[in-house]
Amino acid sequence: MTRDLRVCFVGDSFVAGVGDPEHLGWTGRLCARSEREGLPVTRYVLGVRRQTSAEVAARWAAECRPRLAGGGWESRVALSTGVNDTTLEDGALRLAPELSAGALDEMLAGAAAAGWPALVVGPPAVADAGQNGRIEELDERLARVCAGRAVPYVPVVAALAHDETWLREVAAGDGAHPGAAGYTVLADLVRPHWQEWLASRR
Repeated sequence: MTRDLRVCFVGDSFVAGVGDPEHLGWTGRLCARSEREGLPVTRYVLGVRRQTSAEVAARWAAECRPRLAGGGWESRVALSTGVNDTTLEDGALRLAPELSAGALDEMLAGAAAAGWPALVVGPPAVADAGQNGRIEELDERLARVCAGRAVPYVPVVAALAHDETWLREVAAGDGAHPGAAGYTVLADLVRPHWQEWLASRR
């Protein structure tokens, strides 16, 4: 019997796939590959541009509940936020690292309480070396939060900060978001973790 798998992808503009002319982003590419491999996924894309982790945490449960709650299917949540937290506005971070970590921990606690296994994808690199340094520091903090809750975490910033395809497309775009080839790179980084996550039937 085919699994009835429903996944909410929650986060920011990278989750929404902004910049991809094919409108798939990394989430669509993951699910398309899963479909080809015999595991169809009902994909709900809940990404909002410019939102910080705190803003995502304030809305995620209300948006996931009508899509995931109920019986007869398998519900999961994939979370990815953080880049907007590291943006400077008037010389200050939009969200302090400890608040970013707290927001993620709050979401993971909520997912666990609801019985929804979670996967977290770390924030990707942008075309600004200074911001990438801040993203890398946040990445380490978010990884610790996930380790504390035994939730799989996929770090991507270091790899993307040195990937020619990603950097070229981000630089050619708005300085943050890649095109189709860049999102393919990101999906390829996430895919092994995604497959392992889906293989665990909890």
